[in-house]
This record gives sequence, C-alpha cells and structure tokens, in this order.
Amino acid sequence: MRVVSLVPSLTEAVAVTLPGVLVGATDWCTHPADLAVARIGGTKNPDVPAIVALRPDLVVANEEENRPADLAALRAAGIEVLVTEVRELPQAVRELGRVLRACGAAGRPGWLDEAEAAWAELPVPGRRSTAVVPIWRRPWMVLGRDTFAGDLLARLGVDNLYAGHAERYPRIPLDELRAREPDVVVLPDEPYRFTVDDGPECFDSPSALVSGRHLTWYGPSLTEAAAVLGGVLSRAAGER
Repeated sequence: MRVVSLVPSLTEAVAVTLPGVLVGATDWCTHPADLAVARIGGTKNPDVPAIVALRPDLVVANEEENRPADLAALRAAGIEVLVTEVRELPQAVRELGRVLRACGAAGRPGWLDEAEAAWAELPVPGRRSTAVVPIWRRPWMVLGRDTFAGDLLARLGVDNLYAGHAERYPRIPLDELRAREPDVVVLPDEPYRFTVDDGPECFDSPSALVSGRHLTWYGPSLTEAAAVLGGVLSRAAGER
C-alpha cells in the first residue's frame, strides 16, 4: 500500500499506525519528527504532478484543509482520494478509523482507544468559562460555529463566544473582541503563530497560549491533548 497524506493530523495517524505505508506528505506534516517521505507542497497548494509521480494507491485529504480543485485533479489522474470531514470529537474518531482501515490497518490502533478514553474520562467542570479563539491577526479572525477545536474546548468547560456565529471563521474587529470580555483568550500557535505579545498587548482578559497540534489536530496527539489543554486553560482561568 502506498499512501500520500495532505493533512498533518492524518499523516501522523497513518505513520504511527502503519509505518512504511506513507510515501508522501505536505511540508506542514511535522509529526512524527523523523518522518522520511517525499514532500509535495502545502495543504492548499500541493504539487499534483509530484503526487501522481509517487504512484499512490490512495491520497487522504480533508474537506476543509484541501481544495476541491486539487482533489479533482488527482481523481482525474486516476488516483483514489479519501476525503474526511471532522467537526467534533466523535466524528474525528470515526473518520480516523475509516482512514486507517482504508490504508490497510487490520484493527483499531491502541492509541485511538487511549484517545477516546482520555476524553471520555474528563471531570465535570465546576464552572464553565467563556473564550474567544483567534486564529489569525491582521485581519483578526476567530473560531466560529461548528469547529473541531470549539468542540474540544467545550468538552473542557470553555465555551466559545462565537460558536453561534453564521460563519465558521469570521473576521471580527479587535475592539469587538475586547468588548465581549471573555474569561480567557485562547491563542494557538497555528495557523498564525500567536505569542505572549498578542495577549496582554491586545486583550484585558487572561490569555492561554496553546499548541495548535493539541487544539486542532485529530490523531495521536488526542491521547495527551485533554490533559495538556486542560492544564493551560486552568492556569489562565486562575489569573482572572
């Protein structure tokens, strides 16, 4: 089986579960750190001829991260493309199982059981917090409705103030973000690499710098994400 992955989360999941199956991945696929495969460009601008030249049996992709035109070009070249959709944790678990089976896994990997258990065993939050979650600056963009990261935060007792917005990633003026007075501002390090200077400089509310891999990736990182995110968010909440 020869697989090319166009999604960092799926790259890590396939590489950890089925070593040697991956033959290509994007430049943004940083885990596992020792992954040695052909690099085929970014998630939004993959090198389609380079992918075709790798002769993959399957390309795994995501409806949000990858462009329909690129996936159509791969299919037109006779390559099978599996496209995932992930908006919440249970869906992520199902989609990971589907991808791994398509890549040749005989059964469900242990890490996926561990991830599901880690999120199922969360304590009931004593007090829920509110948050805004910027994902870009200049212009300021935030998590809106129906996002995987928003679902993870909600499970940790943190409610996204823009979860009811009509758009999934709305542009919101900074003054409006400040005026919402969230309990915490969650600042991931991807796609925009937020730093501590983007918190106190821009917001009166406490800020929580988090790893994008723990907040937005759905793969082996889910085994530790609940504990890591929960710790960071708890410390930020303690600053209120």
